[in-house]
Amino acid sequence: MADDGNNAKRLKTSEDDRLIADLRRTITELESEIGRRRGRRDWRDDLESEIEQRCVRRVEGNHEVLPVVLEVVVAPSVDLSRIDTSIVAQITSFLGTSRELVNLALTCKSFGWRQPTSGLNWSLVEEVARQEVYSRATGTEMKSLPRYVSGTTTWLSILHRFEHLLLFDVLAGGGGIEHRNGDESRVYGTTNDYCTAVSNSNIMTTGSHFAEFEITGTPFIGVARPMPKEIFSRESFNFFNSDHFDALLAARTDRWGDGKVHACQYFCRDGGAIWTSFRGYPGYHWDRYWEGYRYEGCRTGDTIGMLLNLDEGTLTVYRNNRRLGVMKRGLSGSYCWYVRVGTDHAVAIKRGALPNAEN
Repeated sequence: MADDGNNAKRLKTSEDDRLIADLRRTITELESEIGRRRGRRDWRDDLESEIEQRCVRRVEGNHEVLPVVLEVVVAPSVDLSRIDTSIVAQITSFLGTSRELVNLALTCKSFGWRQPTSGLNWSLVEEVARQEVYSRATGTEMKSLPRYVSGTTTWLSILHRFEHLLLFDVLAGGGGIEHRNGDESRVYGTTNDYCTAVSNSNIMTTGSHFAEFEITGTPFIGVARPMPKEIFSRESFNFFNSDHFDALLAARTDRWGDGKVHACQYFCRDGGAIWTSFRGYPGYHWDRYWEGYRYEGCRTGDTIGMLLNLDEGTLTVYRNNRRLGVMKRGLSGSYCWYVRVGTDHAVAIKRGALPNAEN
């Protein structure tokens, strides 16, 4: 029996030794593998690859592949019908211009389509345009704007007109000139004597300014110094009448600057240029040989463009979007637009977009 006990002890010791040897060998292999992986720069990639492979292994005892769940991200949307119309209109009003509002209307029917559920008879964009016109236009300007007509004249078109609106707010030289239907952006001559209309409230002192004049007949079109309104009440007023020069020079301000070109006009009949310094007799100078003179006049229906560049001191003339050339140089200080019309003449004025470049 003693031998059997000793044999059992020897067997147990032998098994323990083998187990310990196996464990030591396993530890050695693991340390070697860890060292090998640490010595490689991409050992993290190996681990990540192994993890990924394990994620798609078949479940032991169940041969189904683990499901792959894809998260679908849906772009958030806003139901404008749940938002008060006045709030949306207030936010939209910060866009500012009619062109920006048109672009907004084209992006989404919630902005550009009529809103019957909100009580509006027009779209949100139309409502913003209406509010902009009423908040910015004066009573006089409102009279010069077209009226809203459903299906014909939109509030967007009215806002666009307002953004380009210039007014002849001063009529001088007697009763031979008038507005019609309350529209101060257009003047009509009624006698053979040329009378003057001035956009006296639109004073230009720096930068570039472009105006377009749609003509009937052969008026004069140009720029002149802004004046106190009482001067325009003088009989037979004309910027080129030497009888008025003393009064005109007495109205001089520091805003005129040092320039000597106090009025300059284009004659639509023959394309000539005329300018004055308000001194001497006759006190004006004809220039029939400026670079844009073509020995040709303008016709009813033509549009004359005037580009006043006060950074360069130039006045450039366009006819029907065709650049004629620089009519006068040496302009500086403050100016405003004006026209002179005779019988059967008419002129409509509006702001125009600056030409792309002066060639």
